[in-house]
Amino acid sequence: MKLLITSPAFSNPHMQSLIQYAREQADEVVLNPYGRTMTVDELKTVWDGVNGVIAGLEPYSAQVLEEAPASLKTICRFGVGYDSVDLAAAKARGIAVTNTPGTNSDAVADLAIGMMIAIARHIPQGDKSVRDGSWKRYTGLSMEGKKLGILGLGAIGKGVAKRAAGFSMDVYAYDPYFDEAFAAAHGVKKATLDEIFTQCDYITLHLPVLPETQGIINKETLGKMKPTAYLINAARGPLVKEDDLYEALKNNQIMGAALDVYSQEPLKDSPLFQLDNIVLTPHIGGNTREASYAMGKLAIDNALQILKGENCRFIVNP
Repeated sequence: MKLLITSPAFSNPHMQSLIQYAREQADEVVLNPYGRTMTVDELKTVWDGVNGVIAGLEPYSAQVLEEAPASLKTICRFGVGYDSVDLAAAKARGIAVTNTPGTNSDAVADLAIGMMIAIARHIPQGDKSVRDGSWKRYTGLSMEGKKLGILGLGAIGKGVAKRAAGFSMDVYAYDPYFDEAFAAAHGVKKATLDEIFTQCDYITLHLPVLPETQGIINKETLGKMKPTAYLINAARGPLVKEDDLYEALKNNQIMGAALDVYSQEPLKDSPLFQLDNIVLTPHIGGNTREASYAMGKLAIDNALQILKGENCRFIVNP
């Protein structure tokens, strides 16, 4: 059994015991030598004879999968999202694709709340004003009593709802499969998309990328939001049409935004860089030591189960 670990998270010191774990289970383990997301050309230089990949964010399009070695039987995403993998093409090649749901939910929920505080209290700008000597004391907004709209009440959305209760926020949520029992237990009010867009002071995205959710934040929905509203996206970049968001922020159509994910990563030469009413972070939602370790362990276990012919309950292209 030969495993290829491409996720750059495994280059961190706290992940070394997981590499040893993989080596104890597999005949050979090949590591990403770059400490960053690999390009397709780089991937092709190390995947010969590989049976399973513990995958980062490198793309596995139909064309890439067509060129993959015949030995490849599974791609195990280090993370919850799997939109970087063409699931149908993988299934056609007999390649099982897995993810690691639930392992980073708390970490992403923490970041979503942190981003709300950062953008509402101008924390990045305040830090800069101290460093450059201008000592500008920004006037922010409190979170207490504000309406929080959560789009997607899955594990992460639920984590945000529980944390928001500590700030005495009035929490609303939209989800096609709304969890009535959780909502009742935690004081979450069921809402339509329009109700969230038109009434909420903070809107945080925790949806998967599907045909019906891609670009859900666009000129039309931004136009429905309150001019005092803040948008948070720590879910998936394609949920937001960034050009439309730029125009809304530039024209003060909404108060501000905070993004951890983007339509193309890494984000380069974006007009968003020109704005001071947005906080930008480099896709760090699940990037805590605890979450990284849990994701890594589950991704390796997924690969081992599949390659040993055992049942794996996290296959996303059955």
